Amino acid sequence: MKGTGTMKQEAKEGEPSEFTVPVARQQQIGVTYATIEKRPFMHTVRAVGMVAYDKQRHWDYVTRVEGYVKNLSVFSRGELVEKDAPILTIYSPDLLTTQREFVDLLNMRDAAKAKGSRAVIETTERLVESAKQRLHLWNITDDQIAELEKNRKPSETLTLRSPFKGVVQDIGVDQGRKVMNGDHLVDIADLSVVWVWAQFYQDELPMLKKGLPITISSSSYPGEKLAGKIALIDPFISDATRTARVRIDVDNADLKLRPDMYVDVDLVMDMGEGVAVPFSAVLPTGKHNIVFVDKGGGKLEPRFIEVGRKFGDYYEVKSGLNETERVVTSANFLIDAEAKVQGALKSF
Repeated sequence: MKGTGTMKQEAKEGEPSEFTVPVARQQQIGVTYATIEKRPFMHTVRAVGMVAYDKQRHWDYVTRVEGYVKNLSVFSRGELVEKDAPILTIYSPDLLTTQREFVDLLNMRDAAKAKGSRAVIETTERLVESAKQRLHLWNITDDQIAELEKNRKPSETLTLRSPFKGVVQDIGVDQGRKVMNGDHLVDIADLSVVWVWAQFYQDELPMLKKGLPITISSSSYPGEKLAGKIALIDPFISDATRTARVRIDVDNADLKLRPDMYVDVDLVMDMGEGVAVPFSAVLPTGKHNIVFVDKGGGKLEPRFIEVGRKFGDYYEVKSGLNETERVVTSANFLIDAEAKVQGALKSF
């Protein structure tokens, strides 16, 4: 059994020791140095995303009353429509009948009020509200009902209007076509705000959180950047790609981003400040990370260090180096060979 003194001696013998490479020789082989210092750490995560319309800003018109398409005010996908602009007009005998019933109820209510019959007034008020609800269910707006209540003139047509400024995404009917309850008519999408669905790897997810600012760019607009924010992190991982979808909300007032367009997503995070060593100064051996510290006068010290995350061209230094020390940043392999020849590195 080896004694404690012998084990300590072997451990000590395994540690790197100083060696000398003359300054002239260092210049010949192109040795350069960098000073260890504190640096701000910025971590960049890049991903690819696809643009989609905001489902909260999308309106899909379906028929709620049987009839015929009398007039179309939009004719093709991509047309820009203003808020409250007419989209199409439906002719419907059922609509005319229901409006007539509504007008008759209004007249009954007025007559009851003139006679001062409280019971009849309450009954007709309930019937009027029920008729209003039926009209609402047929996509008749409050303003249209108010106009009907004012002029008491039933109409056999219903004009559907855009609920916001948007773009026609799809048209499912033609002029003159009969439509039944539930038939698809027109889709309108407001693209002033769009979603970008980006894929992030599972080891990047802990760095993401709702509200983080994101930069969006596209090959369609070189050099231009659009700002977005993380709105949702999908909790489900794709078993094929080991990625999770992240939804980014992006202002798109100029309509530069279009549904199904591929974009680049960049997330830059401030990771604080710490002691940093250039990536080129670290010589990984599999067992250790080694740097060569300048001791002056051509003397170099091989040193085992512990590094953390890589930020750009630098490693975060966990231990083994102090500020103001200088390390070799080029010709490391030649210096390593010289260290082995001189026996400065005995164990890895």
